[in-house]
This record gives sequence, structure tokens and C-alpha cells, in this order.
Amino acid sequence: MTYRGLRITLLIAAAVGATAATQYKGYLGTPVDITTIVPDAPQKGDVRYEADRKMFRATRAMLDTPRGRLATADVPSSVIDVMKDFSCAAGVKLSPETTPATYQLLANANADTAKANNLAKDHWKRLRPFLIDKGPVCDSKEELAKSYDYPSGHSTRGWTFGLALSDAEPDRATPIQVRARSYGESRIVCGAHTMSAIEAGRLGATVTMQSVRQTAAYQSDLEAARAELKAARANPTLAPEAGACSTEAGLVAKSVLVGVRR
Repeated sequence: MTYRGLRITLLIAAAVGATAATQYKGYLGTPVDITTIVPDAPQKGDVRYEADRKMFRATRAMLDTPRGRLATADVPSSVIDVMKDFSCAAGVKLSPETTPATYQLLANANADTAKANNLAKDHWKRLRPFLIDKGPVCDSKEELAKSYDYPSGHSTRGWTFGLALSDAEPDRATPIQVRARSYGESRIVCGAHTMSAIEAGRLGATVTMQSVRQTAAYQSDLEAARAELKAARANPTLAPEAGACSTEAGLVAKSVLVGVRR
């Protein structure tokens, strides 16, 4: 796919995803202020700041690898897109059509963690890594530069999905959490986010989800999703493609942060 084709595809996916999720406002009446818990964004001169720069430069070579291609495939980030990305880990094809109760659970939880994350982004206003050091990325630099780095929205969303799906399928918690970790790390491979932004996204999602889990509405939707997923996994027509899932499992088994040199 050409760069222009990828960009058009992403814009269409974003528009469809945004339209589909507009009815889901979340479980919380007031956004969680994660800036009181998530560490402040690294500043020039900090050890974390320099570590982020080193990781960005050292991972540029990963773009032209199978892991880089997975990272590119992880770019579309609507709720529907991310459900597809987690289908292998969940052991069932996830979509609004095949698993509507699960879609409702994930869309609402995502609304809450996204609100908290966006407020934190605007609070810290940290620049994207490619605006600090030169290097290729797997997404549109022009579009990425319109928003901030810290915390990562993709990491927040992936970790939210990991937590909610693990609640719904505790027997699949390990592959689900591995995919949640790797989904955030795809943004490091892409060059769209710093390492610290990925970590901050996970922590912010965890903090917000603690409040989400206390709501009766979340617990009610969770029970519906559990029953739905149990039935869906018993339906062989909803099983993800085994070969593709095996390939994905091999790519995400090891963290991209392990063994990085430079």
C-alpha cells in the first residue's frame, strides 16, 4: 500500500470508528485526573528524557521488519480496529456484529480512559520524538504533530482493552495482556511515541480503570460480555485464523525493549 493509500484508509477508519462509538460516553461522570499519579513528562536534562531519545534512535531500524509491519498494522485505533487487533489474544473474532456486548463494554471503558489521557496530554504538551530527533515513522508526521506525545493514546487504549478483556476472559488473561503490552510498544517501533509515553499510558489506564470497575454499569456490562464471549468461543465459525494468530504470537511474545543496543 502506498503512503497516500494508507493515509486515506486511516482517515476512513477513524471516521467510521468515531461514528460508531459516539453513543458510548463512558461509565464515569467526571474524568479521572491522572496527572496526580502519572509521573510528570520527562524534561530536557532528565535521565528519562535521554533514555527516550536513545530508544527512538535505536528502534528506527525495526520499521523495515515483520515487527515493524505489525506496528504499522496497529496504527488504526478506533474501538472496532483494536477489537480486531485483540481477536487472536481473545480467542474469538471480536466486532460489534459478532460480540456487541463486548463492544459496548470496551467502547465505554475506552471513553473514560481516553478522556483522562487527553486531559493529561494537554497538561504536559510534550513533543513527539521525531520532533526532537530525526528519524522515519510509520504514520503521517503531519497528523501526529497535531497532538502530543505523553501519555500515549494508543498505549492507553491497548491497556484498557487488556484490562477489560482480562476481566471478561480471565482464562485468556496472559495472551490478552501480552497483546496489550505489544500494542503500546508498536508506537515505539513506529516512532510515534516515546518509551516513557507508553509507560505513562499504561499507568493512566490502570488508574482510570480502577474507578471504572467500581461502577454498577461496568459490572453489568462485564457480566453480559462474559456470557457472550463464552458462547462465541464455542462457535467454530468465530475462531480467528490459526496461522495468522500463530504469526502474531511469535511477533509479540518478546518485548521490543529487550536487547536494544546503542
